[in-house]
Amino acid sequence: MGGGRHPPVLCLIMSEDEIEAAEEVEQPQENAEDSSHETDQSLEAEDSEEASEFDEEEEEVEFDLEAQVQEFRNQIEEEPDNCVHFYNLGEALAELGQIDDAHESFQQALLLDVNQEFKAIIHFGIGNLYYHQLMSGIQSNVVFSSVGLHSAHRAGSTITSVADEDYAVPLREFEAAVQNIPNLKGDEEIVEYISKNAPAQIATIYYKWASDLFDKARQIENYGEEVKDIKAGLKHLKKTIDIDPSHGQASLMVKYGKKMLQEGFSIYDEYGFVAKEIPGTG
Repeated sequence: MGGGRHPPVLCLIMSEDEIEAAEEVEQPQENAEDSSHETDQSLEAEDSEEASEFDEEEEEVEFDLEAQVQEFRNQIEEEPDNCVHFYNLGEALAELGQIDDAHESFQQALLLDVNQEFKAIIHFGIGNLYYHQLMSGIQSNVVFSSVGLHSAHRAGSTITSVADEDYAVPLREFEAAVQNIPNLKGDEEIVEYISKNAPAQIATIYYKWASDLFDKARQIENYGEEVKDIKAGLKHLKKTIDIDPSHGQASLMVKYGKKMLQEGFSIYDEYGFVAKEIPGTG
């Protein structure tokens, strides 16, 4: 990365689902190109034959992440001070579910990024590690998925705690990604990808944080901080809406939370009896 060389181009590792989605987007463009040659039957037939051969070749290609991992390790051996190779290795390891190794690789990429040219995408990669853990309910004691805004209490799906760090850690990483976008030495596609997805992840985390706090407030146990949780949730929802004004679920939850604070709310147990009643402010 030194010696006057141009910064290396990052190679984003895409999941199989993302590859299929990209192919679906590209297909109409291929069809549009073919249709532009309708006046020349011979060229159209030739293009069709070439497209068919190309499709057959595409079907034979397998996305081998383990081979990619080995390739990136080889690149690291050749250029041990190149942060890009460590970033790419981290992405591939993350796709394979090797979270600890991926995190270690990303951290090494940050250390080697002395000119801070790739901090945005490296922080985005780290943020995604924590984001996927958060959304799958791996962290802390939060349930696998939120109980739901309008759902009844379900035994066995209670939220016993909502740890701030579970949400704050990925938020810090995505916010660092956004702050460093101006310095990102990637191509336009990569810059656009981070510019679009980092804020979207932030908005989703704040929404889930609020949803988990609301659900915690609606659980059977009386723990004395229900009102505090609803107020905190409303602050998180405001941040979601500030980023994504079209987030209908967040807007609905804001109305619901304000109503809970003003009118109070009752929670019923599985037998239909009031198990908890929180008074409103009137």
